[in-house]
Amino acid sequence: MPLKELIEWQWKGYSTFHQSKKNLLIHIIFVPCFIAGFASFVFSLLSLDLIAVLMSVFLMAVSFGLQGLGHSKEANPAEPFTSFKNAMSRILLEQLYTFPKFVVTGNWYRAFVASKH
Repeated sequence: MPLKELIEWQWKGYSTFHQSKKNLLIHIIFVPCFIAGFASFVFSLLSLDLIAVLMSVFLMAVSFGLQGLGHSKEANPAEPFTSFKNAMSRILLEQLYTFPKFVVTGNWYRAFVASKH
């Protein structure tokens, strides 16, 4: 799927898969951790700092894993990944674009207030 279509597809269904108060709280804490890990990964890679690269990957993996745990609290399970490329594209897009947009547009707050569980 081309990037433009993936962005539209992910945004269109985002609220459906982010309704649980627990999942929303996990995301508001751990998406910024993932972003910090990603930025650290890029800078560490450019400076050839292997230890920092590994620590950055660890931070991203833990952050993403905890978000996966949050998704298990959702009434509507996320769409399964169809391939490795699909998984990487969707994960990076959600972490670096879709979730921040969800917060900035006020949709995170609305979903949090509306959540009954």
